[in-house]
Amino acid sequence: MDEIVLFNPGDSIGNFHDYHEAVQTAQIYQERHTESGHVVVVKSDNGAPSFDIFLAERQLDNGQKNPSTSKRYTISKKL
Repeated sequence: MDEIVLFNPGDSIGNFHDYHEAVQTAQIYQERHTESGHVVVVKSDNGAPSFDIFLAERQLDNGQKNPSTSKRYTISKKL
């Protein structure tokens, strides 16, 4: 079962159309920013395949007050 999460698109570290490029960039980011915590690669749930990189602690909960600023993503890889 897929894990659906919410993130503010403005918090994205990067946006990619190639999954492998997104994973590689996330790994490089995590190596250079060890204090940042877990990094996740997520797939956008709407439109053409698009992958974003976020810090896991930036995940929003479903009970947030302003849902218009969030977007649904499916986690593809946790680092």
